[in-house]
Amino acid sequence: MTTTLVYGLAVAGRAVANELVLRGEKVILADDQQTDGHSEFARSMNSEIVFKPSIADLRAILGKVDRVSPAPGIAESHQLFEASRKLAKPMMSEIELAYRFEQDSSSPRPMVAVTGTDGKTTTTLMAAAILKSANHNAMAVGNTETPLIAALRTDADAFAVECSSFRLALTQTFRAKASVWLNFAPDHLDWHASFDAYQSAKAKIWAHLLSSDVAVVPAHDDVIAKFAQKSGAKVVSFGQNTGDYHASNGVLMCPSGEIMHSSEMARSLPHDVTNALAAAAITIESGLANRDQVARALRSFVNAPHRIEFTAEHGGVRWFNDSKATSPHASSVALKSFKSIVLIAGGKNKDLDLKAMSNYSENVKAVVAIGNAAQEIKSAFSGICEVRVANSMQEAVSCADQIAVSGDVVLLSPGCTSYDWYKNYGERGIDFKSKVQALIQSKREIEKEA
Repeated sequence: MTTTLVYGLAVAGRAVANELVLRGEKVILADDQQTDGHSEFARSMNSEIVFKPSIADLRAILGKVDRVSPAPGIAESHQLFEASRKLAKPMMSEIELAYRFEQDSSSPRPMVAVTGTDGKTTTTLMAAAILKSANHNAMAVGNTETPLIAALRTDADAFAVECSSFRLALTQTFRAKASVWLNFAPDHLDWHASFDAYQSAKAKIWAHLLSSDVAVVPAHDDVIAKFAQKSGAKVVSFGQNTGDYHASNGVLMCPSGEIMHSSEMARSLPHDVTNALAAAAITIESGLANRDQVARALRSFVNAPHRIEFTAEHGGVRWFNDSKATSPHASSVALKSFKSIVLIAGGKNKDLDLKAMSNYSENVKAVVAIGNAAQEIKSAFSGICEVRVANSMQEAVSCADQIAVSGDVVLLSPGCTSYDWYKNYGERGIDFKSKVQALIQSKREIEKEA
């Protein structure tokens, strides 16, 4: 009987453990946090569980297992990685295990895949929407709310797989019929051993392609293009104005002709258009959809929350929640989308150079710095624009309100993770939105009384 050490018991780790047990395998569970929930889960699996094992304990556990499956949150610097390598224990991510199980089935279902520093979730959701428009019972899986391995027992007939570098790093066979690497910039350097390790993890999306597969690349990105060309697959490009999939005078184009006018999309900021082109490329090139089905899906597509999400408008000031932007590169998308921005930025830095945010300062009128990285944000914009420091989201919203005038955009685009004040970026975005709504409600009540 195969035995697997599943290390990390959040959503992905539990999904892996569940599937392995259902397949008659044995699991040993481990986590660095001891909680009643983890213990109860282990009991439900009838499995051994170890909390924050010492290196000696870990080696003893590894001696009893055939493979290791670390959860995406377990960083490469964790002792698990070195110990597993020394004992020659194969390490496999959630998507690698899921892919192997799917390929072993009698009729493997088609997959398209998405990776990149930013825009992965949106493009994956767009791709899933297009597949549904093409009459597929498709699911968006992977680095989403549903791990790929948790979707194997559903009646889905196609998958759009969001591939984070964490999941790709531990793949050995995973591939998709058509896959896209959207963009690349420094990120997750608190997880990967180095920038090169981060790049190598991303490149694994194309490490096992067949000549009949398709690698979709951003136009004019020579670094990503080189990895695509090495794959031996067909290479197709996309871009705002150039590429096999591009926009011409506002019309989304593909090699076979027009798809639709960008004005027909629910929202058509520059990055919305490029994400749509990337999603169109992997779904059309895979043979799973056509132009009409792409257009039908994009007309009704509404993005997930916390991604340049319109929150409110009052007195000519528009408020946007971009809490999902947890790196300077991610924030740059929003900073290039508006003029006259009052930016709320900061949080917990993940070993990135926050000064990079000031590279997009031409549209920034003022900055409100928050969280553990407030001083780094202040330093990044010092001498460029007015900078205030806020010690809570309530104070940040209040400061931004004092600065903003009609025509301005107040933008929460932190460039940092949320793990100083919040459990996740969603909680941060929800708090921002609630504070904004309360502020505007208060203003409207005062206006009524006046």
